[in-house]
Amino acid sequence: MTRTPEDEARDQIDAMLDAAGWAVQDAARANIHAARGVALRNFALKSGHGFADYLLYVDGGAAGVIEAKKQGATLTGVEIQSAKYSEGLPLHLPARIRPLPFCYESTGVETQFTNGLDPEPRSRSVSWFHRPETFADWFDDLAQVAPIRGQWSESPDYKGNSTFRGKVRHLPSLDTGGLWSAQVKAIQNLERSLADDRPRALIQMATGSGKISRCCNF
Repeated sequence: MTRTPEDEARDQIDAMLDAAGWAVQDAARANIHAARGVALRNFALKSGHGFADYLLYVDGGAAGVIEAKKQGATLTGVEIQSAKYSEGLPLHLPARIRPLPFCYESTGVETQFTNGLDPEPRSRSVSWFHRPETFADWFDDLAQVAPIRGQWSESPDYKGNSTFRGKVRHLPSLDTGGLWSAQVKAIQNLERSLADDRPRALIQMATGSGKISRCCNF
């Protein structure tokens, strides 16, 4: 049988998932309790949503999807397709949250990730797939700010409260004791940058104004 570029990409994705601690299985022979994290290949979703290249289960509940593309494919815009898959889990199957919050698009060489728990979800490049334990920790953080009713939750009020990008929008008030005005301004501007979902920042301060101590604090 002739192998396609998509087959080669899935081979690499399988290897990446295995290295990240996921048990990769065919959907036809699924055992979602075989490991803490299980990745099911070619999973049939509900009518109108097609097939997910990979459906990710964490602790027995669906948590995310992976859309596989051939190497060299442009991943920008593919997140729309994977977002559709995240909403296609049949209702009789267990899910930690609906729609599924964690979406990847990957060629096996390049990978993008969207965290649906962020206040304004958007895809970003990552070097590898997250471990199942990481997702489990994020669900634990979520339960602290939006208690989940029972084992599964259909539609909790979770947006933007549990992730890093959500938490930096609600930082505690700055204790300005012992700080110079330039240091206060630098801290407040960085906090504002983070709250605006701009994680990269350049802080410019005069010589002797306390740049090193502020960097340590940050």
